[in-house]
Amino acid sequence: MLRSLFLAAAGSARLERLVESAPVTKGMVRRFVAGGTAEEAVRTSRGLADDGLAITLDHLGEDTRSAEQAHAVRDEYIGLLSRLHDAGLTPAAEVSVKLSALGQRLDEKIAYENARAVCAAAAEAGTTVTLDAEDHSTTDATLETLLELRKDFPGTGAVLQAHLRRTEGDCRELAVAGSRVRLCKGAYAEPESVAFPSPLDVDKSFVRCLNILMSGDGYPMVATHDPRLIAITEDRARWFDRSTGEYEFQLLHGVRPEEQARLSGDGHTVRVYLPYGQQWYGYLMRRLAERPANAAFLVKAVSSRK
Repeated sequence: MLRSLFLAAAGSARLERLVESAPVTKGMVRRFVAGGTAEEAVRTSRGLADDGLAITLDHLGEDTRSAEQAHAVRDEYIGLLSRLHDAGLTPAAEVSVKLSALGQRLDEKIAYENARAVCAAAAEAGTTVTLDAEDHSTTDATLETLLELRKDFPGTGAVLQAHLRRTEGDCRELAVAGSRVRLCKGAYAEPESVAFPSPLDVDKSFVRCLNILMSGDGYPMVATHDPRLIAITEDRARWFDRSTGEYEFQLLHGVRPEEQARLSGDGHTVRVYLPYGQQWYGYLMRRLAERPANAAFLVKAVSSRK
């Protein structure tokens, strides 16, 4: 129930205004978001890299309504990649990109051209790009764009969501040599016709998808904070005789940092998903949906507004 409420809240402009105006909101946001600017994101990335962690940076913003906005997002990523290179943070730092932010809902050609420009900048900086997953209505278009980009930028990563019923099939298609695939549970509200409604069924799907990726020839990027799924991943890596360099864990910035340190200390590659930017509200609501125990932070933020 709480998960559904937070996912609904992600689209509420009224609640967004309430949360943004609350005095304690800044502290809550800083827990999950690097800051509002590329400079702040690079500074946070430096601290993570110094701790032995890899990073994938996401410039927050999905509400792109014009070609000009889409081009501005493209240019933001190109500038960020240049900063990361100049700071000596590549290849440990890569970027994650939402095609909706690059204009997918306006024109798929615009989104592809912008994504291609970002991939080219990443290659020049000595790193790569992962295309983030969004709601199910964009999955086909995103995977088609991925296949086109991989013709010239084969390291471009995919993201698959275990809560979608189709994902096992997508895993089989993408578990090929050189293919980087991030597997996550999924954080978008979806109809039961396309997604598993039960958390238990989502977990079971996650494990089935994990087995496919671990047994394939690609490079699995396992994005979860669930202790059981982390333990299962370690077990499956042993079962399929994968070394710690043949897959990685991905965890969100600000979530279970002690587990990030433990996994890294055990020799695993741990990549921190590090968002930054001004459009943090929808991202924050989805994080709270994933971890309803954090609801107290939101209640405190809204109730303490002046």
